[in-house]
Amino acid sequence: MPAPHRITRLAPSPTGALHLGNARTFLVTFLLARTRRWRILLRVEDLDGPRVKAGAAAGAVEDLRWLGLDWDERVPDQSQRAEVYARAVRTLQAAGRAYPCICSRTDVERAASAPHPEDGIVLYGGACRGRWADEEEARRVAGRPPAVRMAVGDAAIAFDDRIAGPQRFDLAATCGDFVIRKADGVAAYQLAVVLDDHAAGVTDVVRGDDLLDSTPRQLLLQQALGLSPPPTYWHLPLVIGPDGRRLAKRHGDTRLAHYRARGVTPERLLGLLAFWSGQLDRRRPVSLVDLLAGFDIGRLPTQPVVFGREDEAYLNGG
Repeated sequence: MPAPHRITRLAPSPTGALHLGNARTFLVTFLLARTRRWRILLRVEDLDGPRVKAGAAAGAVEDLRWLGLDWDERVPDQSQRAEVYARAVRTLQAAGRAYPCICSRTDVERAASAPHPEDGIVLYGGACRGRWADEEEARRVAGRPPAVRMAVGDAAIAFDDRIAGPQRFDLAATCGDFVIRKADGVAAYQLAVVLDDHAAGVTDVVRGDDLLDSTPRQLLLQQALGLSPPPTYWHLPLVIGPDGRRLAKRHGDTRLAHYRARGVTPERLLGLLAFWSGQLDRRRPVSLVDLLAGFDIGRLPTQPVVFGREDEAYLNGG
């Protein structure tokens, strides 16, 4: 049995209620951790101010507990760590690894949140790289505060994902220099999660594979800030709608709160999530205790799972 020194985290974002896709990721994280005796931390990723919904953080915690998922410690929410992020930005700028940028307000705003494939990644051409002596000059010329971008250079970033396999990314060709701090002074997703995971001692990051191409950016930041060793990454194939896009509002109401209000039991919902995760051969109610007894990460599907009519019928009692 592995030594109990490995750590993972559940990291809900209060930009909306937890839906079935989120729940499936959190369930796999929980089962993987508990069967391997890892510690589990809870962290609320609440940096995306305009999109944060009142009560969503508390709702996410309630949904997780309703499913039976627990954790060993709750660590500070991201909104409590602004100075930590600001120091890291100053460090990267002083080392010549980051620079002020007045380009593409839309791209800068997008960087606040965890990215997803359908959002599109804008390949930044480096228009502000080396253009400004400091932030004050950029501010004076633009007439507004600049964002800060991380210079990616030309090195390829390679890593072995425990589910997706060997990966190699050329950041200069896929995204270019990326935002690490917005113009309003708030840290962007990529920087915040790197610092949060390091501070908490996270050794294993389990998340959906829509964030697979975030990993090289985060590894670059870890290297530049001298944060080692990097975590081990486990990227799960997503739950998607019939249109092939990740599960979202466009596919109807898939919130856990919606199913709870309709009287769906935790065991019934766990049965669907476990079926999607390759742990059951059919949709049927199951206890968390039974799932823990038989969990095998090797049975996880290697392709996205489609949420369809049979799944909805099962949740409706069919």
